[in-house]
Amino acid sequence: MATSLTPSQSSGQASAGILESFMLFPAPLALLNLEGKLEVINERFADRLGRAEIDPQSLAAVARDADTGWHVLPPPPVVKDPGLLVRAVRTPHQILVIVERPSAQPPPGTLDALLSRVNELEQLVATDHLTGAWSRAHLDRVLPAEIARSLSCRQPLSLLLLDIDHFKLINDSLGHPVGDLVLREFVQLVKSRIRASDLLFRWNGEEFMVLIGSAGYRHAETVAETLRRAVAAHSFEHAGALTVSIAVAEHNANEPANIWIRRADEALYAAKQAGRNRIVVDRKGNSDAWAAEHGASALRLVWQEAYECGNKTIDSEHRELFGLANALIDASLGGRFEPAAFKSALETLLNQVQRHFADEEEILNLHRYAQLDEHRRSHTALLGRARRFQKIAESGEFNMSDMIEFLTQDVVVRHLRIVDRGFFPLFAKGTG
Repeated sequence: MATSLTPSQSSGQASAGILESFMLFPAPLALLNLEGKLEVINERFADRLGRAEIDPQSLAAVARDADTGWHVLPPPPVVKDPGLLVRAVRTPHQILVIVERPSAQPPPGTLDALLSRVNELEQLVATDHLTGAWSRAHLDRVLPAEIARSLSCRQPLSLLLLDIDHFKLINDSLGHPVGDLVLREFVQLVKSRIRASDLLFRWNGEEFMVLIGSAGYRHAETVAETLRRAVAAHSFEHAGALTVSIAVAEHNANEPANIWIRRADEALYAAKQAGRNRIVVDRKGNSDAWAAEHGASALRLVWQEAYECGNKTIDSEHRELFGLANALIDASLGGRFEPAAFKSALETLLNQVQRHFADEEEILNLHRYAQLDEHRRSHTALLGRARRFQKIAESGEFNMSDMIEFLTQDVVVRHLRIVDRGFFPLFAKGTG
């Protein structure tokens, strides 16, 4: 059931200010989840429209049709009043809906300012305030969408469930404040060892979850081992040496999220029962089934309209990168491998990636993208790693599967499809 929030319910002055902007906005506002269910309404919505007039089917239509820009939705309207217009915009994890009369629209720019404030509110709600990791509530929001994307794009999706070994002893012997410091340090250590596109959540107390897109359980196991070694080698400032137990599970078939997580939880229990400081992998998942069905063709990348941000230059260059990545796959997996053709395809792809990154940064700078510095650092890191792969390839001593996975999954799939989504709200569909 939707609730009407007040600023006093927020966790601090910043969130109170954001909530106040939402609550006092001079038009009826509602926040929907991505499935179209009503979550929050503001005071004007409650006063003018109430809750009884909400049409659930129309709300679902709003969720389906909402885009990255403001637009008037076709009938039926959200409320049963033909004199009202409805506009909707998709924020990263919710849909903001405004209901207004054509003669009483808010001043120009007011809606854009409000959307920015709503994005700030989402960030506050989605973050675990102690550690800086994403919150469990945020996981509940993004997981269904990540599973749906994995199945529709036929790209594997894996998770790691991490538990700091004997953490209770830290709280009992050194105190909870020290335990909190250890958790923060642990989160920073994990973040430094995973990709920018991987998502780290605080699952429960000293348990954390990492969601790894475009990766089956084999690659996820490699990531888990990297994290296990990093924790074992690290000396925590207030607690010294610690270890971590990790479970690995890939999403399998069409299983619900709770069944998938239960498999990971069972693997984590097995790791702890076996002595801790180890990894247990549930070795089944969609990557094996898809590979068996389609062989090498399962590695091909398929462009979809959902990848478009609305900027013509960025979208066309993204399309080109998909084609070049497929050309590289063809050159490496053909029946007769030709080193010269492979090196040429690799050089062409890397040059285009570098040119695209420069073009994208220039466009984002013109649009004053707030996260541009972080985005630019992500570009630099990807290019640096890609060029190192290229040098290894030129020497003739390289693991081709690792290189293909990096270029197609890290650069093309995860970065373009997930990291880049942070700037999608800058562009209305079809403009640029």
